[in-house]
Amino acid sequence: MRSLSPLILAATLTGCASDLPPRDPQQAWVELHAQLPSQTLSASRLDGQRLRDGRFFQMPPGAHELVVRYTFERSGGGSGGGMQPGSTPGDISCYLRVRYDGFTSGQRYRLEARPLAAKAQAWLYGEGRTPLARGEVLRCGPY
Repeated sequence: MRSLSPLILAATLTGCASDLPPRDPQQAWVELHAQLPSQTLSASRLDGQRLRDGRFFQMPPGAHELVVRYTFERSGGGSGGGMQPGSTPGDISCYLRVRYDGFTSGQRYRLEARPLAAKAQAWLYGEGRTPLARGEVLRCGPY
């Protein structure tokens, strides 16, 4: 049984490290970017449909609703940090929704998230870092 463990681990890591699919010039492409390497931002849903690959969004032009999961470490202590006295830092996950009507085929977009106290905020940017839409927090918590 021990000889299977390294094989399973290698297969799992290979799946995580796989390349992104080729960009389709007929689709709009949204890259996901968290503020720090210790944070994660992953695609969850596109137009209400659960996604299989959480690393990006690729979609036809037009209006779309994107839902992402953003996980970051809550830090601080005392007032303003969002923590109760005696509590320890922990991960917070927020689900954020971004709606945008003008996705264009062949264009690259960037969805960025960053912590804001015990919640988060997200922005969708176009070419030249032009802000296009602001994310709406759906819910946040220690899940």
